[in-house]
Amino acid sequence: MTPRRYDIAVIPGDGTGPEVVAEGLKVLEAVSGKKGFELAFRYFSLGGKHYKKTGETLPDGVLESIRGCDAMYLGAIGDPDVPPGILEKGVLLRLRFELDQYINLRPVRLYPGVETPIKHKGPDEIDFVVVRENTEGLYAGAGGILRRGTPHEVAIQESISTRMGVERCIRYAFEACRRRDRAKKLTLCGKTNVLTYTFDLWQRTFNEVGESYPDIETDYVHVDALCMWMIKNPEWFDVIVTENMFGDIITDLGAMLQGGMGVAAGGNINPEGISMFEPIGGSAPKYTGQNIINPIGAILAAKLMLETLGEPEAAQMIERAVMKVLQDDLKGAGAGQMGHSTSEVGDLIVEFIEGE
Repeated sequence: MTPRRYDIAVIPGDGTGPEVVAEGLKVLEAVSGKKGFELAFRYFSLGGKHYKKTGETLPDGVLESIRGCDAMYLGAIGDPDVPPGILEKGVLLRLRFELDQYINLRPVRLYPGVETPIKHKGPDEIDFVVVRENTEGLYAGAGGILRRGTPHEVAIQESISTRMGVERCIRYAFEACRRRDRAKKLTLCGKTNVLTYTFDLWQRTFNEVGESYPDIETDYVHVDALCMWMIKNPEWFDVIVTENMFGDIITDLGAMLQGGMGVAAGGNINPEGISMFEPIGGSAPKYTGQNIINPIGAILAAKLMLETLGEPEAAQMIERAVMKVLQDDLKGAGAGQMGHSTSEVGDLIVEFIEGE
């Protein structure tokens, strides 16, 4: 019987990205050996260093090579020597748009042993998922600047929502809520009282799609109120669905609830194509080469990747290892006080996996 095989496009990226990716790959190799499937890693040099050397962000040939893979594993993109927007638009947004990764999936889960800044809240209260539309909204790039550099300068950035884009995001969120099978409650986050055109479309579509999911409870919360309730009563939420910009903001708030950027992971999902998985902490260039950055977010991104590829047992093995190490070895890991180096954390997780 031929072993299951997955081709993974690996983009270590900038700053500390290569360091955390190395630990994620170490864990992936360990778990694939235990669970009997093969991973072939194909490396791509994209990011600030490549741009400064060549002037290229994402060459067409590289994009086509990535299309032939089963998933993408990203460390981080971001370089302080490159003007803002060049790498973000030229690499990250182009990958999302060209590969139609229309869902940004962000689990927000507080693990035992990790500190949260919210008093009297623990793992039982902080466990929800944010489904963010990922290819429309303000990030679509519609707009421009008129009379740049003059006292009469005008800047326009338009938010675009299509029925197709909104509906497929909402439908994905209902399905995710059903698969999660926890509280079976889906919350739409918006701003219907001010952004009346955009969120009229979102609300009507949400209500119409919801008719096909009678087993899922639904509700609606304004984005400003949602930020308040995420802090005061995070246990109210199971799955949240929202548009691109609001999702960008509330997911970073969610990361702090679960212990910080170092333990947060996310996926840019195309359910019918290739998806990209990454830690949320960014390139953190000032820590480059010091072997002190927390790799847990990158390792949980690898776990999310295996779930999406259809290897749930391997994904659960990674999560069990992460939970054990967080609880027993990395007290206060979410706050950055690991007590272990980046590579030592990866070694501890691999040790647990190999011992199972």
